[in-house]
Amino acid sequence: MIDFFSADEYVKPECGDILISEPYLPDPNFERSVILLCEHNEEGSFGFILNHLAQTSLDEIVEEVDTDDLKVFVGGPVQKDTLHFLHQKPDAFKNDQKINEGIYWGGDFDGLLSAINTRTIDVNNVKFFVGYSGWSSGQLDEELNAKSWIVCKNVTADLIFNLEPKDLWKEVLARMGGKFKMIANYPTDPRLN
Repeated sequence: MIDFFSADEYVKPECGDILISEPYLPDPNFERSVILLCEHNEEGSFGFILNHLAQTSLDEIVEEVDTDDLKVFVGGPVQKDTLHFLHQKPDAFKNDQKINEGIYWGGDFDGLLSAINTRTIDVNNVKFFVGYSGWSSGQLDEELNAKSWIVCKNVTADLIFNLEPKDLWKEVLARMGGKFKMIANYPTDPRLN
């Protein structure tokens, strides 16, 4: 069971939590975003937007990739010239970092490319991101106090890897139930509400 916390109460986020943007967040970079938080400490925070697809595929970014069916996501507005990945294969790629059970960040990129090209990894177990979402020290806490984000605890790999990106924001809120189920149905344009 996933524990969700209300935007009405401050919840201290941790690595592995998800941030769900409030319905009318005015920043277009984070409109209806679902972000996996990969680091959160006194120095700052960073993560990846899970539901904003890039207008490119991995083979257009990395010449060594021998498949054209790998989607790339816009991880956020910071350093869009960098490429990151999440995966579900513990110990498959040296130097990866465990985020949650079944969710790992980074590791041996060449080993991952080899696994993709030899078809020894299910491409559904990997997500690629250009750029990332970042907050300076205390910035995310300020945004949480302003109720810009809802924190989701105990995130599962299923939530990260198996839901359709276009439905993720709405689906996560609907799973929360109560008032969040109602929020999930808010129109994109508040004038249509």
